[in-house]
Amino acid sequence: MNLLDVTNYIPATNGPYKRYRFFMFAGVAFIVAWAIHQTYSLVLLSIVTLAISHVIYVAWSRLKIKTSESEELSRIHFATAEALATAIDAKDQTTHCHVRRVQIYAAGLGEVLGLSKIEIAALKAGALLHDIGKLAVPAHIINKPGRLTQAEFEKMKVHTTVGAQILSRVDFPYPVTPIVRHHHEQWDGLGYPDGLKGEQIPITARVISVVDCFDSVREDRPFRRGMTRDEALAFLLRGAGNHFDPNIVSLFVKHLPRFESQIAAAGLPQQLPPNEGQAPLELTEVDMAQTRERGAYMAYDQIKSAHQEVYALYEIARTFGSSLDLRNTMEVLVDKVGHVVPFQTCVVYLYEEAKGFATPAHVVGINAQVLSTKCIAPGEGVTGFALANRTPVNQLHPSLDLSGLDLEHEYRSMASLPLFKDEMLLGALSVYSTDLERYTDDHMRLLETVTRLASDALSNAMQHAQAESNALTDPLTGLPNARYMALRFDQEASRARRNARPFQVVMLDLDDFKIVNDTFGHKAGDKMLREMGRIIQAQLREYDFLARYAGDEFVAIVQELVDTQVDELKHRIEAAVSEFTLQIRGGGKARVGISIGTATFGVEGETLDQLLVAADQAMYRAKSLHKLDKISNRPQKNPVDRFKSEDLLEVDDRLLVSVN
Repeated sequence: MNLLDVTNYIPATNGPYKRYRFFMFAGVAFIVAWAIHQTYSLVLLSIVTLAISHVIYVAWSRLKIKTSESEELSRIHFATAEALATAIDAKDQTTHCHVRRVQIYAAGLGEVLGLSKIEIAALKAGALLHDIGKLAVPAHIINKPGRLTQAEFEKMKVHTTVGAQILSRVDFPYPVTPIVRHHHEQWDGLGYPDGLKGEQIPITARVISVVDCFDSVREDRPFRRGMTRDEALAFLLRGAGNHFDPNIVSLFVKHLPRFESQIAAAGLPQQLPPNEGQAPLELTEVDMAQTRERGAYMAYDQIKSAHQEVYALYEIARTFGSSLDLRNTMEVLVDKVGHVVPFQTCVVYLYEEAKGFATPAHVVGINAQVLSTKCIAPGEGVTGFALANRTPVNQLHPSLDLSGLDLEHEYRSMASLPLFKDEMLLGALSVYSTDLERYTDDHMRLLETVTRLASDALSNAMQHAQAESNALTDPLTGLPNARYMALRFDQEASRARRNARPFQVVMLDLDDFKIVNDTFGHKAGDKMLREMGRIIQAQLREYDFLARYAGDEFVAIVQELVDTQVDELKHRIEAAVSEFTLQIRGGGKARVGISIGTATFGVEGETLDQLLVAADQAMYRAKSLHKLDKISNRPQKNPVDRFKSEDLLEVDDRLLVSVN
């Protein structure tokens, strides 16, 4: 049906309707066209709406991703700052809470001032990083005990711009750089680097300026003692209106008890050295600018010290691992200790279990000559306490360790740490200071690290020395063996050729030693050999050399003796041996004699073999005389006075064989 069909329904007889049929047709057509147009419009509107919704969704998704990335970047930046704060905290056990306290002060004051979260985050990071530019300031300026010169002060000022330049390369999501650059601006416009005045100074920089100054002036510095809480508050109030924003100072003082309670709850209280008995600071005489500048160098100092510590410990470990020489190891130990801990005297004691006490093996510093003679038993004095308990000691006075010694300089403090490997006690390291009131926990931490490394190195060096000693030492008597004797002979021969001064090789052989072994057993024979080595050694000079050659034979190398002195030495040794009696369990007694022969370098020969043969022949001639004396039952006299060499050659060969 179309529109014409619709109009045909109208009765034909109805004249008016027929008259307006055209208008009705036009109205119906308009309505239909309008409906179609609206349908198309709705469809188009829906399409546009969907497109706009998609664009909005995509934009929102991207914004969400960017926001998430920004938040993550912010978290990483702050975590980095927190990690650096943690590293600095671990460095010092007495002053490491400084940055944490400043962060609490700054964040709390920022909340009081109604600062945004971004600004408070910047305050927390700025509490750590505001003095990072002092890495560009020489250490001798930062640590100078007295007042800085104008040139030194100008050099110190560069740390604000240097720090800002360093941090400008870091894309922080919060404004840290303005804190670093402007925290030394002054309220009166006389600060630096830009001379900003009043509210021209970023409010975060004004906050850090106040809270950092308050906390840092309460710590001891090389140029002054730490202020008390009241003195620090008075110092801030004195600077309000010229150095500091007076409103911020007022708010800080007002809310300080709340901040301190937060610090106490976090376990970060101010650790102050005792100031009892000290005169109050004259605040009018304290230079405000220099105190602000130099009072807050702790982060720099700890960063620098941490780098020095890591490098020093690396050098210690590397150097220790490169040497097995005991003396060199001790020298390295003392040298490297001096890189991480101050001292005026350092002593390395080595413990000898057989003797039951420790002896100074290496001493450096003042009073070294006096301390090198001090032997310490476990439990005796401070070092003895460390030895006995195998624990570090740093709270006892040095006089406990050094009583009875005539010292040129008195010490104010000391620390002693044991050196041990597993269950083996090696010795102790003791450091003495005339300047320090005491060695801090941080000093002790460093010393424990060094001594732990040193103990491993010393153990290896001592084992190596013991192995070398075993290779050159007779295990029964503890005397040098034949190998060591050959080395010593080469040294003496070189010296004799240089100086044209001869020396003597002395061969000593025990008489009737086989009888002791056969009668009382080898244990008694071993004990007799040890006693004979001790007796012979006692008759020689300190610089003479004695070795066990083989069996019951000993060889001595003695310097610069003439014939009469050689004869006197032989007679003295024979007398000492003949007077000795070894008491055997069960009431038995064992005795031996000794036969001695000598040969002179450059006369009987110039090699060890030549001199040993010559001395051995002379010794057997003396042994033959001793045998003849026993056979004839005549009292022994000095055989050299009674017989000439040519007479002894006539002794029956059978007698020599029987004696041999």
